Amino acid sequence: MNSPGDEYLPFLTEAGCDPGVIEHCLVVRDVAVRIASDIVNAGTDVDIRLVAAGAILHDIGRSKSHGMAHADEGGVICRSLGIDERVCLIVQRHIGAGLKADERAKFGLHPVDRVPETLEEKIVAHADNMVRGSRILSKEEFATSLEKFDELVRSRFLMLAGELERLTQPANC
Repeated sequence: MNSPGDEYLPFLTEAGCDPGVIEHCLVVRDVAVRIASDIVNAGTDVDIRLVAAGAILHDIGRSKSHGMAHADEGGVICRSLGIDERVCLIVQRHIGAGLKADERAKFGLHPVDRVPETLEEKIVAHADNMVRGSRILSKEEFATSLEKFDELVRSRFLMLAGELERLTQPANC
């Protein structure tokens, strides 16, 4: 039985992603689909197929760069393949909890905001933050991983995690 997003796996291979990147994308997809399903079960609409597609393709740009530019590269690759624009935006906005224009400029990237806006974008970004290689981090490991960031960036990670956590809780009647 196929999992959501499996139809996008050939694009990773064709783009030249190595097996480790593909395995990472599969684990991120599984985490993202679980989060999306929990949110749907709690009563908020989420496009699970869109989440799965974005999660599978989020690191396609690693076929060209393993640096911060991989998200931008991924957006270019996805557009060249005729992928739905909503998926392209997930790919471009998945790094961390998003990067503001001035933060991107510090990395030598084009100074434009790349902060997740839609719920689907936020889910993929957070799922990616929860996975190192092919290993899913515990909440404690995730918290520890944030210690390397300054307070502003750390708070953005925590706000994103908190927003998604709240959405998985059933609404009170």
